[in-house]
Formats: sequence, structure tokens, C-alpha cells
Amino acid sequence: MQNQTSPLIFSFGVADPVGAIGVQADLAVFAAHSCNGISVTTALLIGDSARIEDQQQIDPDWVSDQARVLLEDMPVAAFKVGALDNIEHVSAIAEILSDYPDAPLILDPFSSRMPEQPDDGEHEELLTALRQLLIPQATLLMLSQVELGRLAETWRESADETMESDVEHLLALGCEFVLVTGTPAGVGGEAAHANTLANTLFGADGMISHDTWQHLPGPFLGAGGTLSAAITANMARGADAIEAVLAAQEYTVGALANAQRYGMGKLVPNRFFMLNPAAAAPAAGSQ
Repeated sequence: MQNQTSPLIFSFGVADPVGAIGVQADLAVFAAHSCNGISVTTALLIGDSARIEDQQQIDPDWVSDQARVLLEDMPVAAFKVGALDNIEHVSAIAEILSDYPDAPLILDPFSSRMPEQPDDGEHEELLTALRQLLIPQATLLMLSQVELGRLAETWRESADETMESDVEHLLALGCEFVLVTGTPAGVGGEAAHANTLANTLFGADGMISHDTWQHLPGPFLGAGGTLSAAITANMARGADAIEAVLAAQEYTVGALANAQRYGMGKLVPNRFFMLNPAAAAPAAGSQ
């Protein structure tokens, strides 16, 4: 029997019928990066290219049992954990991942495509569980500036806290890197660039990179998940966090620039745009 040689990546995520987010989207990105993917589904979504109407949560024991069976059978080069809105899933996945501390873990636990969570005590408990159980194990945590603010409400004691202090708190928990998306494009007193977005990577020594990208009109489904899956694939192939983030951003810009509209809803990133010789991505840069 011939051994498998392409990096094998394990994805925890939802099953999206459109394939815009979740495990189907992750497997496509992994394949585009010459990696193989295996997955465990945490929820079944009901929706189309415009919205998600409902979901059916998978029993946490099923999530745990399926993951254990797979991990006893094959070696994994990296893990990705996608959107989570069930505290029992957080606990089960965290327990599993604690047995594999040497494999990179990319944590992307929020998605705007998921059903809106009520602003109540249960949601705060979910965020607290993420902070206590999964974030300390993460090699890289990816979240938007808005999501960072919501997460920080579970520990903030003052309204004067900044994005940088919030990131420092997460890094102090044990997370190695934090990638904040949707940050202001200007840094160091420079004016923000017109029609650009920025992603800022932080590590133990503070800000590592601040990458600006041309704004694309969209609207898109699954842009963030495409980015985190590409980061995972690059790290599975041996890239360090800085290299992985830069390459993943360039790939994501290309996928968005060549996005497709499946139906009457939003655009879905084209994860295989590289197969089209005429495909081109907007210019990107970093500071």
C-alpha cells in the first residue's frame, strides 16, 4: 500500500448546502493547495445562497467519536476549527485537540453566515468556553475586529480597552498568533488607503504585519472561511504563520475576484480560480 504523501488536514465545521462555508468549502481550499482533507460535521444547515434558515446540531458524542476514529487511523498535519455555536461542541473538540499539541491549529470560530445568536447569557457562556478551552490551544486565531470586541466583553473591566490590549489578553492565554480582519487600513499615522481593507497579524512581540487589500464590492459568502482554510493549508505544507497568512490573503483575493453567483443570493469565492489561465487578482500590499 502506497503511503499518502500530500498533507492531510482535519476540519471541524458545519455542512453548508451551498458549500460557501464549513467543511465542503474547507475541503475545496485544501485541494486547491494540493492537500487532502478529512472532516467532522458539527451541524447541518438549511439555507441557500442568500441566507441560512435553520440548522440541526450534531450530537456532541457523534462529533467526538467520529474524530477519534479518524485520528486513530491516519496522521494529520494541521487542524482547522470553523464556526461554532454549541458549547458542548467546543468542549468536545477542545478535549480531542489537547491530544495533538504539535499540529498547527487554526481557529476561525465565527461566521456571519451562521444564524444570529441571541444576545443572552448562553451566548456569553459560549464565548467564555471558546476563550478558556480552544483559544489557548490555537496556533492562530482569526476573527474580525467586531468579533474581537464581542469576545472581549467576556473579560473587559473597562470601556477604555483597545484592540491591541484585547489581542494581548488572547496571546497571554496561550494562543501564538491573532489575525484581526477588517482593521483600519492606515497605520503609523498614515492615512487610510482608498478602497482598501486591512488584516493585521499579532504575535508575542506585538503587530507583525498589516496587509492592505483592494476592496471588492461583493457581497460574498465565505470570504473569511476561505482565508482561514488557506492559512491552514499553507501551514500544513510547512510555512510559518507570517508566510502562511500572506500567501493565504493573496489566494483569497484571487478567489473573491473570480467569485461566482450560484443563484439569486451572494457571490461564492471561486476556490479553483487558478485553473483558469485568464484569472487575475487585484494588487495587494503590506506594511
